[in-house]
Parts: sequence; C-alpha cells; structure tokens
Amino acid sequence: MKTKKVKSAGRFGAKHGSYVRSKITAIEGKQRKKQLCPLCKKGRAERTSKGIWECNKCGKKFAAHAYYLK
Repeated sequence: MKTKKVKSAGRFGAKHGSYVRSKITAIEGKQRKKQLCPLCKKGRAERTSKGIWECNKCGKKFAAHAYYLK
C-alpha cells in the first residue's frame, strides 16, 4: 500500500524507517522524469537501465549518472 507521505516507498513498510523511505522517494521522483538530452539539447532522455539513457528525439544511447542526469 502506498501512502501520501512516502509515495512509492510505502512498499517497504515501517521496518526501514522514515528517513530511508523519504530518501528513496526523492531519488525515484527524479529518476522517473524525462530529462533533457545532453547531446542534442532538444529531446528528452529516458532511463532504460542503471546508468543507460536513451534520447527520444535523436535516438542515441549514452551512459551517464545512475539515477538522474545532472
């Protein structure tokens, strides 16, 4: 069950503590957003797997940070 405060981290329940669940919520919120492609500067890059990103506009795959582009 997901809750309003911890959103998707509600799947962990109470055993991990509120601090850890809030940190996970912050990371997952950034990671699931479409982010600006650093190569073409126009398209949106989506995370396909850990550290692998793909641009919707130019279609290029590239390696970058694991959770979100900086």
